[in-house]
Amino acid sequence: MTSVRQVRQVQVTFDCADPERLARFWCEVLGYVIEPDDTTACVDPNGVGPRLYFQQVPEGKAVKNRVHLDVRVGTGLVGAERLAVLESESARLVALGAARGDLLIADGVNESCQNMRDIEGNEFCLD
Repeated sequence: MTSVRQVRQVQVTFDCADPERLARFWCEVLGYVIEPDDTTACVDPNGVGPRLYFQQVPEGKAVKNRVHLDVRVGTGLVGAERLAVLESESARLVALGAARGDLLIADGVNESCQNMRDIEGNEFCLD
């Protein structure tokens, strides 16, 4: 019988133009820290979230991401309270260089979320 190895950790890798700059941006977004031995990676100081790794590639971003991060700032909140948290966090991230996309208002199935783009144009959501 063949034994299947269980995955214990996940790393999310971003292709990018400026790995150190993008790593610093995402550290600010998530409260992560630059990994001591690798300035192109950031880690959760509590050891809970996945390691993020940023690798330089020659080509620029050309199409919409097929995978994106959801930054869960409004978990458990609804209505005006959720919208206020989304607005506050999106304003903080815009000050770091992010750009706002569409604000998707709750529709009875999904709660409100704010589409965003990081400093290299990668899409992510505040939800």
